[in-house]
Amino acid sequence: MKTFLVIIYAIVAVLLTILTIAQSKEDGGASEAITGGGSFYEKNKGRTTEGKVKRFTTFLGVIFVILAITLGIVY
Repeated sequence: MKTFLVIIYAIVAVLLTILTIAQSKEDGGASEAITGGGSFYEKNKGRTTEGKVKRFTTFLGVIFVILAITLGIVY
């Protein structure tokens, strides 16, 4: 069981690193999140490929944290 969790953890870590590097830096950052951005494109950004990559990166980040906690408990 430990070996399986470590292998999955390593795969998630590599995928998370690749997706993080692949994302563009064109976001407005925290100020845009607070003000909400105003254009039609930004409101529908979740439907674009960039939005899907961002969502999948967030999903992998959550899985990474859950696996890290699980491995900490197992060991």
